[in-house]
Formats: sequence, C-alpha cells, structure tokens
Amino acid sequence: MHEMSLCENILGILLDEAASQNFSKVDRVCLEVGPLSGVEPEALRFGFDVVTRGSLADGAQLDIFEPEATATCAACGATAVIQDRFDPCPSCGSHVLQVKTGEELRIKELEVS
Repeated sequence: MHEMSLCENILGILLDEAASQNFSKVDRVCLEVGPLSGVEPEALRFGFDVVTRGSLADGAQLDIFEPEATATCAACGATAVIQDRFDPCPSCGSHVLQVKTGEELRIKELEVS
C-alpha cells in the first residue's frame, strides 16, 4: 500500500506550503489522480485520514478528481480515451500508443484558513 507514503508526501507538501504561505489549517484538498497513476483512490482516502490526524490537515475534506486517460496512436495519429496503457488504438488496432493524460497525481487545489 504505497498510498500511505504518498499521503505522507502530500502532508509534507502541505506543511511546506503552510510555512511559506503562513496558514495554519487546511480545510480542503483536491487531488487529481489519473487512472494510469497506479494509485487506488479509496486507499488514498484511508491513508489521508490516518496520516493527517493531529496535523494542520486533520479533518480536511479530500476531493479526488479522476480525469480520463488519453493516448495518441503512433501509427494513425488518432487520439482516444483509453482504460489501460496496453489498450489497442480504437481506430487502427495498433498497440503503439503515446499516453498523453492519465498518469497524473498532483494537488490541484487547496482551501486553507
């Protein structure tokens, strides 16, 4: 369950931002988690609750935005939504796809006080 270490890294970012931007509480965190990132959103929710206990983000609302994964086919140039990085191109069947989106894991928004 690497989501716990990811949550520890997220808390570290929040602490760094609190020090540099002078806020004392995080009310809401919005994460962008792509379907090809290898992260389980429910495990991330559990880990976030555990890791942030007693911190400036204790009780913060965690919203997870899950964008679609897209790729461009090297053979025909089509861009398509994919479910898995090994999906074939829906236009020509080629498996030579360049992933464009879907690997993201980033803090998209913060609400602080």
